[in-house]
Amino acid sequence: MPTQLPQVIRTYQTQALDNTRWQRYQPRDGDIVISTAAKSGTTITQEIVRQLIFLGQDAAEKEAALWDISPWLDARWSPLDDLMTALEAQTHRRFIKSHLALDGLPYFPQVRYIVVGRDARDVAMSLWNHYANFTETAYAISNYTPGLVGEPLPRCPADFHTFWQTWITRGLHAWESEGYPFWGNLHHTQTWWNYRHLDNILFVHFNDLLTDRAGEIRRIAAFLDIALADDALPAISQALDLSTMREREGKRNPAFQVLWKDGAQTFFHKGTNGRWQDVLSAEEVRLYEQKAAQVLTPDCRAWLEQGRAALG
Repeated sequence: MPTQLPQVIRTYQTQALDNTRWQRYQPRDGDIVISTAAKSGTTITQEIVRQLIFLGQDAAEKEAALWDISPWLDARWSPLDDLMTALEAQTHRRFIKSHLALDGLPYFPQVRYIVVGRDARDVAMSLWNHYANFTETAYAISNYTPGLVGEPLPRCPADFHTFWQTWITRGLHAWESEGYPFWGNLHHTQTWWNYRHLDNILFVHFNDLLTDRAGEIRRIAAFLDIALADDALPAISQALDLSTMREREGKRNPAFQVLWKDGAQTFFHKGTNGRWQDVLSAEEVRLYEQKAAQVLTPDCRAWLEQGRAALG
């Protein structure tokens, strides 16, 4: 494992990301950053953190759209001055979303980082649905917001298998070899996994959120030093129900209807694992296995595929 603390050594600028925006960030003790590659449990983890921060409180922030209360700082199309003003005005414990690999995200010892992972084959199923349902507005925001660096976002292939072939074999950046036309999925997790020994980084797996939600909520609460009584778990679990989140965020956040066909119904799609087993051919699975062996260390791969069970 590395003996030095993480350093920013890459510049991530895509249709969606701009890691240079983090240069404006001034950390506060106890800030929380939730980082995922994409479609790996980002929103459910943000909601867990919100529920824990405002545990037992009748706070207005519990009724806000999650994107407003927990901003995605590296999203390049969100006006940075407005975002930073809103973030600095928050008086509660802040929790920020990121899709950056650790080689592109500033590291601060006083910040708690939650990294959420998922089997890449499950990610691909969810990501293709997410991408295939982009509206014309979503493409326009990606490609015509001023400041685009690099190539514009291409149209999503109509066929999942075409998407898979490119996504698992091609990278958008020179140092990535998968994830196109977005950022690297496997690369993202490996950069964080290299520093898993740091006590302010917690790994949460999508599969564990499905199979042992109460246990994962407890783990996250303990990591954040938030006291959690057992009788608080039912209300938190109810807030995390997929249909509940779909309805709640769909009402609070008009962006869903603007960016995705069928709005929140598309964004909060199935929330399941294993669908790839009935879709990917043996040859397509081999493409994944070859790429995983190339990008991931064996222990990181085992965790991404199995979750906490891989750790013994």
